[in-house]
Amino acid sequence: MAQLPPGIRFITSFSRDQWYRAFIFSLTFLLYASFHLSRKPISIVKGELHKHCASQVELDSYKEYAAQIQPVKKPFNASQCGWEPFDKSNYKQLLGALDYSFLCAYAVGMYLSGLIGERLPIRYYLTGGMLASGLFTAMFGLGYFYNVHNLWFYIMAQIANGLVQTTGWPSVVTCIGNWFGKGRRGLIMGVWNSHTSVGNILGSLIAAYWVSSCWGLSFVVPGLIVALMGVLCFLFLIEHPKDVSCSCTPSSSSKTFLNGASRCRIQMPALNAKENGKPQDAEMQHLLSDSENCSVATGEGRHGTSAISFLGALRIPGVVEFSLCLLFAKLVSYTFLFWLPLYITNVEHLDAKRAGDLSTLFDVGGIFGGILAGLISDRLEKRASTCGMMLLLAAPTLYMFSAVSKMGLEATIVMLLISGALVNGPYALITTAVSADLGTHKSLKGNARALSTVTAIIDGTGSVGAALGPLLAGLISPSGWNNVFYMLMVADACALLLLLRLIQKELQCHADHTLFKEH
Repeated sequence: MAQLPPGIRFITSFSRDQWYRAFIFSLTFLLYASFHLSRKPISIVKGELHKHCASQVELDSYKEYAAQIQPVKKPFNASQCGWEPFDKSNYKQLLGALDYSFLCAYAVGMYLSGLIGERLPIRYYLTGGMLASGLFTAMFGLGYFYNVHNLWFYIMAQIANGLVQTTGWPSVVTCIGNWFGKGRRGLIMGVWNSHTSVGNILGSLIAAYWVSSCWGLSFVVPGLIVALMGVLCFLFLIEHPKDVSCSCTPSSSSKTFLNGASRCRIQMPALNAKENGKPQDAEMQHLLSDSENCSVATGEGRHGTSAISFLGALRIPGVVEFSLCLLFAKLVSYTFLFWLPLYITNVEHLDAKRAGDLSTLFDVGGIFGGILAGLISDRLEKRASTCGMMLLLAAPTLYMFSAVSKMGLEATIVMLLISGALVNGPYALITTAVSADLGTHKSLKGNARALSTVTAIIDGTGSVGAALGPLLAGLISPSGWNNVFYMLMVADACALLLLLRLIQKELQCHADHTLFKEH
């Protein structure tokens, strides 16, 4: 018998289950990357919506010249300060209002999205959200082609887009949580969560390509991409392994992964609650257990169990702390997302296209930061401590960024990479591995529907910070960019303080485990 070709041997070396998991991993990666791809253009186009004005004499002479040579059709925009109404002196507040309208709608909608998503099939829910998001993203760009200068048109497009984009995160996290167990969840989801940065990078490059010539296409093209991905979602997304007769991910270890919300499990047969006469710790009853990996796959867990209530999800140990921590972590991340290109334009004196291209380095750093956070948290088995360590390093790094970025382009590049890793690392870990851990908590008794609600609560609370960050940046930046960085440093410090209780529990658990081994 002839030897199989190398390519066929490679294909057959993986099981059917592994191929399905790789497919779902890749598909959900691309689906949510397209969401972020559609969010990025607004930050790139800001430099085009408001330009550095010419002197008033030059502006008056230009208007006279334009009036003389104008044939019949009125030009898109006669102002040399940008696109009306963003060509006024209060442009930072107006641009901040665009960010705030999207993010505020996203934050409010996220709390509802998880509850709605629990009660609808993920594939239909996500497909509808992506098609609607493509429509509203393109709608913003159509304002260029139809010569729209009404501020409320752009604000309403942002609000509508913010609401429909809330369908994305709870859906993809629930799906990926169904397909992958806890064994190496931090690393797997750290790699998977790089879709955020990949989407930001692609969105920046696509928007920057047209920003100087036809900024309307900077929105229309991403909108078409999101809608196309919505069609692929409808055709190919598989919500759960059981839907295609795949097995659940087997437990890879008897260890319990810590998120600071649960005490560690130490195998001490001789020291159980009955023998030492002490009542079991209340939080000891809410352990994360790898043995629960497949519990969500049962028919009862998926269909027979009622959806968890909002207050019930808040009672899961660690949900409140991680949600509030994410509020401040996301405040920092989204301030960079929406204002970094404009900051680079002002400091480095680059045009909108070059500033947009350079800002992608922050997201490149974010890719490595998310993977590193997942890898460290898996190795240490401590989610909260990993986040705390990166937050502790992020605050002084932001101060260095504000100082070093004024020294030249090379220094800016280095600090963008480092800042991106430290800012996005905790954000990525909390929104993925931590959310999935808490959403499959043992106290839920295999209720798979709870994962969507828990994810929505954590990300929805974080989105409040995402809305506040760009708004505060727009209000503070007129007084100087240094003040914006001071605000970001305070936010990082608050995020760290909110995790201290969970970090203390993780360290105490580690000490108890070490003491047990010694005896």
